[in-house]
Amino acid sequence: MLKEFFRGLTDMLFPKTCLSCKTRLITEALICPDCKNKIKINIPPFCIRCGKHLENKNLNKNVCPACRKTPLYFDRAFSPCIYEGVIQKLIHQFKYGNKRSLSPVLAGLMNEFIREYGIYLDFIDWIIPIPLSSARMREREYNQSELLSRHIAQEIQKKVSQDILIRSRNTLTQTGLKHSQRRENVKGSFKVRDCKPIKGRNLLLIDDVLTTGATASEAAYTLKNAGANVVFVLTLAN
Repeated sequence: MLKEFFRGLTDMLFPKTCLSCKTRLITEALICPDCKNKIKINIPPFCIRCGKHLENKNLNKNVCPACRKTPLYFDRAFSPCIYEGVIQKLIHQFKYGNKRSLSPVLAGLMNEFIREYGIYLDFIDWIIPIPLSSARMREREYNQSELLSRHIAQEIQKKVSQDILIRSRNTLTQTGLKHSQRRENVKGSFKVRDCKPIKGRNLLLIDDVLTTGATASEAAYTLKNAGANVVFVLTLAN
């Protein structure tokens, strides 16, 4: 009885609002139905490298212009959403606003995408979240990619490793940097702690956003140099 009273009092004093539009919520949901419906979904056809939607003029090549110009070291990437509007706001809250409770909602979009398009991941040996530097980890207190990885692991029944790939140095935020600057910024920023577990193995990298692919590509480059076989990338948005 007291528990219900205090819950009701909390709701009156601090009503729950949608994390995107701030509309008051009357359910336990974190975002309102309108905002959920406004999330822009990445639809096929997809670039066979970065996973972004292919325009009609590029269909015969199966690869987007950006991927034709710049080599990427991962084998293929997938993303369920387009990084704008509602999903951009939610990811910002998730990463910088300490809204860890969003992880099952956001990872749910990734898992739905895996199921809808029948993405074959049975051959994957390890799921590896893109790591944060120790300085950024102290600042945020959690790695958003690791939280997403836990939910993906449950969906595809694979193990997560946080210890194989590490950040060897802190880097500038990629936001606002040009393509070439992003690649230079992350160059040499990853190390493999132990090569044995990934020798000849197939890996799935998890991150929140893939823009130019520079971070994921550098991570894949490091893993392949350490003996990894195939490296796929799954992000929430691109």
